[in-house]
Amino acid sequence: MAWALWFIRQRLVILPAPVYPDHMDVVSGLLDGPRARGAFLLRSHLRAPWGMRIEDEAPLTIVPVLRGSGWVGPSGSGDDAGTTVEAGDVVLLRGPEHYVVADSPTTVPTVVVGPSDVCRAIDGGPSPMTVFGVRSWGNDLDGETVIITGTYPLDGAVGRRLLRVLPHRVVLRRGDVDPTLVDLLAREVVQDLPGQEAVLDRLLDLLLITCLRAWLDHPQAPGWYRADADPAVGVAMRLIHHDPARPWTVEALADEVGLSRAAFARRFTELVGEAPMTYLTGWRLDLAADMLLADDAATLTSVARAVGYASPFALSTAFKRVRGVSPAEHRRRTAAVSTAAVNAR
Repeated sequence: MAWALWFIRQRLVILPAPVYPDHMDVVSGLLDGPRARGAFLLRSHLRAPWGMRIEDEAPLTIVPVLRGSGWVGPSGSGDDAGTTVEAGDVVLLRGPEHYVVADSPTTVPTVVVGPSDVCRAIDGGPSPMTVFGVRSWGNDLDGETVIITGTYPLDGAVGRRLLRVLPHRVVLRRGDVDPTLVDLLAREVVQDLPGQEAVLDRLLDLLLITCLRAWLDHPQAPGWYRADADPAVGVAMRLIHHDPARPWTVEALADEVGLSRAAFARRFTELVGEAPMTYLTGWRLDLAADMLLADDAATLTSVARAVGYASPFALSTAFKRVRGVSPAEHRRRTAAVSTAAVNAR
C-alpha cells in the first residue's frame, strides 16, 4: 500500500506530481501494488506418504519446492489433473479455491489447513504434524521433500486487478525463477531475529514480483501485458496510469498516440480486451478503492478529484455501479474484515 500512500500525499494536497514517473511502464505500475504485511510463512519437512488439503482461502499462495517432489491439484473431482512439481519449481495458487498438496495424486490428505491457518487432522482430531521450530513443521524433519508455503494477503484493489488475470494455478519451473531469492527465503523463514517479519514480507514481495515477471513472459500472459509493448496502446495505457485525474476521452487518447478515434478504440480493445473508457474507469476505481483504505482522513471529495471525477457523487455512482457497493460501505467492510483477520491470528 506504500504506493497508495505516496499517491494520496501528492494528490490530496494538489501537488503537480504524477501517480507514476513518466518512464514507469504499466507492468511496473501494477506490480508496485502488492505488499505483504504479516504474511503467513511455513517450512514443511515431509516424508511420503503425505497430503494436505488447503482450505485457508488465501487470495494468493506461493509454494517454492526446496527439495524432493510433490503434486499440486484441486481438492475436488473434475477435469483438472493437477501438476507434478520438482525441486526448484515455484507454484502460485490463486484463492479462494481449495487445493491439495501431496506426494502424489493418489495420496489421500491427512491434514486440513483452514482459515487463519488452523490445522487439524482430516477426521477433525489434532494435527498429525510435528512442530520442529520457528515456522517449521512436518511429519519427518529428515523427509525427502521440503517446501515453503507463503500466503499473500493482497489488500489493495490494484493488487487484486493483477490477481484477477492469473490462472488458478501457475507453475514456474526450475530456471524460470532465480534460485538465489528462494534460497534466501528458505534460510530466513526459520529465523527469529528482530524485524524478522518485515524481512520475510519483503522477501515474499520480491519472490512474487519475480514469479509474475516470469509468468508474463509465457504465452498465456494477459492481453494488457502484450498491449504495453504496442507503440500506440502502450503509450495510452501509460498516460492513463500516469495521470488518471486528467479528463481523458477516446478522442484525447487517440490524439496523443496519433491515431483516429475509431482505429485507436479498435486497436485498444483488441489488445487489452476491454474498451479504453472501460479500462480507464476500472483503473480510476481501483485507485479510489485503495486510497479510501490507505487514509481514514481522506474524503470522498478529495479522492474523487485525485482520480478524475468531477464530484463525490459522480465517483460514488460509478463506484457502486462497477463494484456493487458504495465507497463508504467498501471502507466499512474492508475494515471489518481486517479487524477479524487480526483477531484471528
